[in-house]
Amino acid sequence: MTATLTTMDEVRTQVAIIGAGPAGMVLSHLLAAEGIESVVVETRTEAYVASRIRAGILEQSTVDLLRANGLGGRLDAEGHQHRGIYLQWPGERHHLDFVDLTGRSVWVYGQTEVQKDLVAARHAAGQQVFYEVADTALHDLSSDRPSVTFTSPSGSSVRVVADAIAGCDGSFGPSRGAVPESVRQSWERLYPYSWLGILANVAPSTDELIYAWHPDGFALHSMRSDTVSRFYVQVPNDTPIGEWSDDRVWEALAIRLGHGQDGWSLETGPVTSRAVLPMRSFVASPMRHGRLFLAGDAAHIVPPTGAKGLNLAVADVALLAPALAGLVRGSSALADAYSDTALRRVWRCTHFSWWMTSMLHTSGDPFDAELQLSQLRWVCSSDAGATGLAENYAGLPIGF
Repeated sequence: MTATLTTMDEVRTQVAIIGAGPAGMVLSHLLAAEGIESVVVETRTEAYVASRIRAGILEQSTVDLLRANGLGGRLDAEGHQHRGIYLQWPGERHHLDFVDLTGRSVWVYGQTEVQKDLVAARHAAGQQVFYEVADTALHDLSSDRPSVTFTSPSGSSVRVVADAIAGCDGSFGPSRGAVPESVRQSWERLYPYSWLGILANVAPSTDELIYAWHPDGFALHSMRSDTVSRFYVQVPNDTPIGEWSDDRVWEALAIRLGHGQDGWSLETGPVTSRAVLPMRSFVASPMRHGRLFLAGDAAHIVPPTGAKGLNLAVADVALLAPALAGLVRGSSALADAYSDTALRRVWRCTHFSWWMTSMLHTSGDPFDAELQLSQLRWVCSSDAGATGLAENYAGLPIGF
């Protein structure tokens, strides 16, 4: 469905969505399935949003939702189902089989690919999206006719009047700040290390992800396809990217991932992109204020160790779509419960991401190192420990 123009510069719709990333586009798709029309507003270009290299692991609940809503075709054809992960420390590597432990698995399918599928589906449905807007602002959130104003690329002023607004615009968008300080609470944990990540044109050297603890720092071997691999090494905060040449990155990865251990080899290849990623946990509450509803990074940030960022955003909008549909039709029960319901899962995923991060990243303190190794041994030798990790990593059911 498309929005209705009531004047040259005013658009009337049922839900205004700020942000055209995965959270916003999944929400628009789910709302359309509910018979609810929406308009999406995005600061960046369509090409920029589509090219952002972020998450690469989809948990079971996310895959189930995409399939159930007609978005799983290319995922099933090109994605890679993984039964689990490897946990490693010097001299030892252990496989945790999520399917055996919980009956659930994960898929390797990059956020860029998810975004392509979403954009194609929304284009086919005639979804109205305003890209490259400026000066986005939210108004009248306590009324039953909130609105979003912005300046279009042509320079004209536009107002989108809606029954509700969904803030899916990440941590730097205007939605989070539109919740008054008098009602907003936030919790934050900044970590004393970052990830240096590279994307390389080389076939994966492993069949499933390797999470490696090492005295030199954490390392992760991930992948995007049969020919493209993703790697991360722990580095100090504020590390200049220029300090790490390709050779230095590959050398650190070889040491931390155990090149030569039990005959295993790390294959190398051309590095196509690199970045330093700070690590933090952040939760904002409430996730609703009046007719404004927050979802995804607008409400919470998790370190990437637990592979929860994209999946948590999808879980948010899976709850939000029926809540907004009910609100538009005159029933507020699900909308009234949205923030409390979503935050239960947010805090569970925040804890899991913190736990994985704290278990695998070195601090330089020998006492911390022994505690981490003890925990890793317990997880890999205890059915209870392994099942707890598997249950959280593969994903809790929507609505947990």
